Amino acid sequence: MTATFTRMDESTAEQWAVIGAETAKNQPRVADRTLAMLRSLDSVVDGFATDQLTHCLQAATRAERDGADPEVVFAALLHDIGKAISVPNHPEIAAAIIKPYVHDDVYWMIKVHQDFQGRHYYAHFGGDPNARDQYEGQPWYDLAARFADEWDQTAFDPDYDTLPLEHFEPLVREIMAGTRSAVGAPKRYDNRPQ
Repeated sequence: MTATFTRMDESTAEQWAVIGAETAKNQPRVADRTLAMLRSLDSVVDGFATDQLTHCLQAATRAERDGADPEVVFAALLHDIGKAISVPNHPEIAAAIIKPYVHDDVYWMIKVHQDFQGRHYYAHFGGDPNARDQYEGQPWYDLAARFADEWDQTAFDPDYDTLPLEHFEPLVREIMAGTRSAVGAPKRYDNRPQ
């Protein structure tokens, strides 16, 4: 059955049940389209030493090799996916894409990553290298700082032993197969002692 309404205010519960079932059945296309969008970053260089796909793969590789939580590795992989659409808005685009699939701390890590990474370059064009200070006291501050300082800003090395996208594809498919609830107790995203 296909919905026949032409206006939502004329729809029925039965039609929405069909739409919901079809949407759930087609959830794998979310990962397919996300991976395609990520692959498109291989043509976005913008003056860096690596293309943006390589940069994303390096950030994810570094996070994984440092023992980061799989959600953090997933987010590191997708952190600049928004550059396929808009460089100035890329953190918000990437954060919106991952939001249904990760905990709040990981969402915020990506949403604000440019201000955190700015410590390493904002001063070169008159920006405030301390832009991250506005987030002090947030429960995700340390995670965002670790992401920016250890994995993101170091991921522009054309000679780094970067894992390929195929390595991360199962993780993307697993995480994007459903949605996660971001409520409840904060989750630890590294294996450091408390």
